[in-house]
Amino acid sequence: MFIQIIQGRCRDAEQVHRLTDEWRETMGPTAEGWLGGTYGITDEGEFVAVVRFESREAAARNSTKPEQGQWFDRMRACFDGDVVFHDCDDAVMFLDGGSDDAGFVQVMQGRVADPTAFRHFMEQPMDVLHEQRPEIIGGTIAMEPDGWFTETVAFRSEAEARVGEGKPMPEDARQQWEEQMAAMTDLRYLDLHSPWFASSMAAGVRTASEPMA
Repeated sequence: MFIQIIQGRCRDAEQVHRLTDEWRETMGPTAEGWLGGTYGITDEGEFVAVVRFESREAAARNSTKPEQGQWFDRMRACFDGDVVFHDCDDAVMFLDGGSDDAGFVQVMQGRVADPTAFRHFMEQPMDVLHEQRPEIIGGTIAMEPDGWFTETVAFRSEAEARVGEGKPMPEDARQQWEEQMAAMTDLRYLDLHSPWFASSMAAGVRTASEPMA
């Protein structure tokens, strides 16, 4: 799986939402290898899109279409300053991955000292996490070769997520997580209180674009 992260300071949230819906409806059905996306805007006005493709090659072929360029020109006009792209071939899902039924998504970005070790840690069975934090549906992790990463975590609701944050973890799980956190730098947390989603019908998943409460 290949994940592309798109970020920028948004000055027209409603138009950004309309344009992402338009892309799903008009270009999504013919976008080669497109699997889906998670979208949202933080309280500070930062737009975040985490878009999944089967491969980098499929995403690249899609980006060369004239209609894609025309659509993105309209999208770019909704932003102040640059729109930043992060292309990540090293991408994995954990638990049930993302979910179009999530009511809250938290995005964590930063850098890890050892990307391979971090990936192995996140690929371990997560039975303990699932038992301790049932409000976590799943998520994705996308990494670049230099260790920069974006992790998305989909929750059933923000209220449940906040309650879960205060729960103590089993000692062995806590120690492992603290070791991983100690190896992270430049951490940022981006809360998407009203995320919206899109999924490829070709992947056997429904589409959903309305914001979740």
